[in-house]
This record gives sequence, C-alpha cells and structure tokens, in this order.
Amino acid sequence: MASEEQTAYWRIPELFPDLNQESLLKLKLYKDELTRFNNALNLVSPKTLGSADVLHFADSILASRVIVRDAVGVNEFYDIGSGGGFPGMVLGILYPMITVHLLEVDTRKSEFLKHIISALKISNVKVLNQNLDTIGENAISHAISRAFSPLTNALLQSRKFIKQGGSYYHLKSQKWPTEISQLPTQLCSIWQPSLVSEYKLPFNLGKFAVVKTDKIN
Repeated sequence: MASEEQTAYWRIPELFPDLNQESLLKLKLYKDELTRFNNALNLVSPKTLGSADVLHFADSILASRVIVRDAVGVNEFYDIGSGGGFPGMVLGILYPMITVHLLEVDTRKSEFLKHIISALKISNVKVLNQNLDTIGENAISHAISRAFSPLTNALLQSRKFIKQGGSYYHLKSQKWPTEISQLPTQLCSIWQPSLVSEYKLPFNLGKFAVVKTDKIN
C-alpha cells in the first residue's frame, strides 16, 4: 500500500488549467477517497491506481466535454454500470447544471458513490442501486457508459429502457470500429451508431473515442 501511495500522481491541475478551483478540489477529494477504498471495493484495477489521474479522471474529463458539446441542451444523463463513478461522477462535478444518475447494481459500490456525493456536497448527482431490468420501459432519453459492456451487449440490454429518439454515449478504446462492425443487423435497425470524437490521453497513455448510438426505432 505504501508503494502505491508513493507512486500515485495528481496532475489534473496542470493538465486542465481551465478548470475552476472548486472543481479541482472536488476531483482531488474524489481521487483520494477512490484510493482509500479501492482495495476493499475494487473500484478500478489496482494496476491503474498510480496513474488514475490520467487513466480515469482525465479520460472522463475529456469524454464529458465531448458529450456535453454534442448533446446541446441535454440536462440529464444516466451513467449505466457506473462502477467507481466514471464518467458520470466527473460529468456531474464539472457540470453542476446537469443531473446525473449513477446506475450501479453492486450495493457496496453504490454506497461508495453515495459517500462521494455526501463528501463533495453535490446535489445534481444521484445513485440508483438497481438492476437494468428494473428500469421502466422508455424511461431514459440520454445514457452514457464506460467499461460497462461490449457495444452489442450494451445495446441489447438497453433497448427497452432508452426511448425512441434518445441517445446512448459509449466511451471506447481505439477498437471501436470493430465493435460497430460486429453489431447484428437487427440491432442496426434499432440503433444508428456514429463516432462523435476521438481523443488522446496525456503522456501517450492511449487513444480513445466517444461513440454515440441513436435509438431510431
């Protein structure tokens, strides 16, 4: 544990100098609590904890900016399979005018997310500790997810609760074209996939993308 703490970085202030002080303080507290609880709750892979500032926080910041620019006027998102809160918690911290629902089936992870919300004193982020199949039909207009499920499975699981005309944003690796090409024909009659934007993480830690699937039927 000591070595993990010694090698953990926090470079968000330097990487995103445009962020206001309040957001920076909240993100840092979030990261500290993530580090404190990770061994017990497996919120992120232990191998990524030292560079969590880039691999999880910077990734979510960059993706959130892409999503908000694309979804002009949208003021509510559901983070499907939120896990440790990425990207939904970060989205909620950066954009307090947007309501974010963190949907997580694991009760212990849900309690962690509630703890973060309380510690940060944020009112626009909510936690829903429930299974996907308990969500009402056509209940969601705009969803996001990161490391939740391969694209085909994510769309199969969400086809009932995302309403026609809604959109689902997926944070993906550079292999996103393969996932789109593997979509079954029947899903392509329901969903229209498109690339919103690609982006690179600092320090050459990877190239990623935001893919949007619009519910057309």
